[in-house]
Amino acid sequence: MTSTAQRTSEASSGTLDAGLKPRHITMISIAGVIGAGLFVGSSTAIAAAGPAVLVAYALAGTLVVLVMRMLGEMATAQPDTGSFSTYADRALGRWAGFSIGWLYWWFWVLVIPIEATAGAKILNGWIPSVSTWVFALLITGLLMVTNLFSVKNYGEFEFWFALVKVVAIVAFIVLGVLAIAGVLPGSHASGVSHLFSNGGFMPNGFGAVLAAMLTTMFTFMGTEIVTIAAAESPNPEAGIRKAVNSVISRISLFYLGSILVVVSLVAWNAKGLADKGSYQFALEQMGITWAAPVMDVVILTAVASCLNSALYTASRMAFSLSQRSDAPSGWATTTSRGVPAKAIIASSVVGFLGVAGNYLLPEKIFGYLLASSGAIALFVYLVIACSQLVMRRRLDAEGHRPAVRMWLFPTLTWATIVFIVGVLVLMVIRPEHRLELELSVVLAAVIVAIGVVRRKGLVRHTSE
Repeated sequence: MTSTAQRTSEASSGTLDAGLKPRHITMISIAGVIGAGLFVGSSTAIAAAGPAVLVAYALAGTLVVLVMRMLGEMATAQPDTGSFSTYADRALGRWAGFSIGWLYWWFWVLVIPIEATAGAKILNGWIPSVSTWVFALLITGLLMVTNLFSVKNYGEFEFWFALVKVVAIVAFIVLGVLAIAGVLPGSHASGVSHLFSNGGFMPNGFGAVLAAMLTTMFTFMGTEIVTIAAAESPNPEAGIRKAVNSVISRISLFYLGSILVVVSLVAWNAKGLADKGSYQFALEQMGITWAAPVMDVVILTAVASCLNSALYTASRMAFSLSQRSDAPSGWATTTSRGVPAKAIIASSVVGFLGVAGNYLLPEKIFGYLLASSGAIALFVYLVIACSQLVMRRRLDAEGHRPAVRMWLFPTLTWATIVFIVGVLVLMVIRPEHRLELELSVVLAAVIVAIGVVRRKGLVRHTSE
């Protein structure tokens, strides 16, 4: 039976271009955790848990830090555009790499219509004469074309998208600190009294904090993209090491820092918080009268960034699967510029169908499609942890010491696995998340079954 490396060599019919510059990798790693969900969706978590939403973000952030540490260890040892899918293949078996790779691809192609529709609604507000579905298709088409030219184009677009997001959040935190200190002219709010008023720090109990954690956890999905993108840079090990080592500071600043500003200046049960979004509402409390148009621009940028990354990530995972003979062979071909054009087009076509389905399919049916990806992030984290558990022992046996190493191995790895399983159990208990878990499990079971059958078929074919 051939090894994964041999299969990759035999199946590969193209080479990706190492066109991402260090500044691209740096900015992708810095802003990879910042999505539109932080600017808008955080208000839902705040309304559920009150100021204790900070605990929810801290718990979810800690899980992401540990998972990224494990992924960073494997990625610095063996950089690969297939990232955790390839590592699962090597550590757990081909069925595991096949299954988690396809699940991850499905997650990101479903992100495309979600983000395209969110951006289209903002543009439609500016130009009402153009339908939202037209804008959604235009946004998707534009970013597909830019991705087709070169990986450098993806990196360049993402660099500027990320820069806008970073500047926006840093400016928001600076304004918030000035308001809290009572020195921001025109601010209608100051101090941190809202942290403990209106029912206290944890007004709805710890159960509400756990519920908010489930909401916040999926906003972190995308942190791992840097390990995929780094494989298309001249020095992947350095880029991955830098990204993994800075993940704690990024989560602390962008999530905990900015949400702390919001819950300090805004009552968690204030009217209008959920409708306007936490950042816009907080800015209005600071007396920033032009908050709405500015936040529209920032959110549109975050949406474009997420959609850009979705196209990139889905296509690279499709490329990696094809290299391992687990996807159509044409997806592994690249253009003269080192771009997996067929993988990009295939992923984009599914994205276009998703955009159309969002407008043509009954809302309930499309909702089921979206729900089928609801627990995939947790499945990915679980596979990363299990893969690292196996690969670390192999690396130690070989005397290989990667640039990034998991802390307190294997204790923290096992603790992470237990925590993830606990979150999955929590999804079973919480009625509002049960459907997401059920549909995700069904989808995963089907894909795993296909992977196992393929594996047996390949073993039988090899033995003959």
